[in-house]
Amino acid sequence: MSDYGSLYFSIQNSLRDLYPKRSPLVIAVSKTKPYEVVREAYLQGIREFGENYIPEAISKFTKLREEFPESEGSVHLHHIGPVQSGTLRKLFGVFSHTHGVGSISTLKELLKRAEKEKKTIRYLIQTNLTEENTKHGMGFETLRSMKGTLASYQNEYCIWEGFMGMGPSTGDWAETREVFSMLQELRDSYFPEKKLSMGMSGDYELAAELGSDYLRIGSKIFGERNYAKESI
Repeated sequence: MSDYGSLYFSIQNSLRDLYPKRSPLVIAVSKTKPYEVVREAYLQGIREFGENYIPEAISKFTKLREEFPESEGSVHLHHIGPVQSGTLRKLFGVFSHTHGVGSISTLKELLKRAEKEKKTIRYLIQTNLTEENTKHGMGFETLRSMKGTLASYQNEYCIWEGFMGMGPSTGDWAETREVFSMLQELRDSYFPEKKLSMGMSGDYELAAELGSDYLRIGSKIFGERNYAKESI
């Protein structure tokens, strides 16, 4: 039996010891992992999960709710992939949070759908501070220019929590620090009450140092993921 719980809580507790006022939250990223892994992680006490692929997440976490009905009120499932117009309706009733709202047009659709579904979801705006063409998200200047209006993009069911960011594709440590620092500056200067979702298995310690509230950690807890399933 794998010890997912010990790995998860070792990371979680060390971060909370380092940053007690902020208490960063670790999201256990279980994408591409089979239901049996999610089940075992749940039994070992993990309650915050992250998934990219909506059909995969629905399949696994529907099974979890059927086997453990009490999990519906205690498990928080975070959607950590880009939100797409054609599938955003499927987020409701499954995910508690979505971290990948990358444009105002998508955000407006999410707000309308939330009103229709009358189910609560919390969202984070995906940023693209490196301005890479291969990444979704909004740039620093765009977000700064909207500092007076962004707070209006929420309603009773769709609640804005903050910003999500990723380091550069190169993995360069200095560049990663620069990107995380930019997002920290954006939040602290213009949206101080909002949360940040930065950091994955390879850079979560740096992200926590620079103010992240959510850490999206997969391989450090579950081992390397199955890349053959990336097209799910």
